[in-house]
Amino acid sequence: MELLDKTINSYFDVWLGPRDPRVKGWLLLENYTPTFIFSVLYLLIVWLGPKYMRNKQPFSCRGVLVIYNLGLTLLSLYMFYELVTGVLEGGYNFFCQDTHSGGEADMKIIRVLWWYYFSKLIEFMDTFFFILRKNNHQITVLHVYHHATMLNIWWFVMNWVPCGHSYFGATLNSFIHVLMYSYYGLSAVPAMRPYLWWKKYITQGQLIQFVLTIFQTSCGVVWPCAFPQGWLYFQISYMISLIILFTNFYIQTYNKKASSRRKEYQNGSTAIANGYTNSFSSLENNVKQRKQRKD
Repeated sequence: MELLDKTINSYFDVWLGPRDPRVKGWLLLENYTPTFIFSVLYLLIVWLGPKYMRNKQPFSCRGVLVIYNLGLTLLSLYMFYELVTGVLEGGYNFFCQDTHSGGEADMKIIRVLWWYYFSKLIEFMDTFFFILRKNNHQITVLHVYHHATMLNIWWFVMNWVPCGHSYFGATLNSFIHVLMYSYYGLSAVPAMRPYLWWKKYITQGQLIQFVLTIFQTSCGVVWPCAFPQGWLYFQISYMISLIILFTNFYIQTYNKKASSRRKEYQNGSTAIANGYTNSFSSLENNVKQRKQRKD
């Protein structure tokens, strides 16, 4: 394993240049192998989990879900607060910020972004809960793609560009996750479900997040600084892929459902109108028949 790690690390050093020494020896960052193994195990569970659960009763997981989602809500809130304060303390430039001019604030950002990277491993549990509860319809291509790629992308980010311009997308995503995981935590309590109305707006917020991230990343391309340009182009490409997938999800989930509801309502109204007309006709015929009998 050690030989494999050294070989992989040497290839990365050739392709991407020297790593940031400030994260040397940090948990899970020294070698890529653990992150890769976790990702492969995740995909195996996504594939085999539904097969295993096929003939089994779904698990409720209600109490665990409340605790899990509350924990991720608080972690996301912590990361959002620390990132915002770190950016302000370091006087970060919105248009382009390199990775070595923020002083002590850079280290604060790096520490928080390590937690952001680690949270992507924790979030694998989102999918595992879907499997245990047999909510397989929620395990979409978008869901698996997003979860499987984020852990790997952020391993590379943490090793080469762990602060500077990397802060923006993580900050917005942490804020969105505060809303998202609080929603999921509350929805695990049946009595709260009738009062939860903002799921649709969370998806809209995610799409706005991707657009804003593309804009802010593009600023670093137009007005460059010492932040590596290759990372900016990669982030723009990845955000575009998410916009495409999330837009498709939004259309399939909300627009088509709304259209279906309108059709059902229209059909129901027609049926009621027809029923009223038929009843009125029957009543009129009965009256005529009675008159005929009297005559």
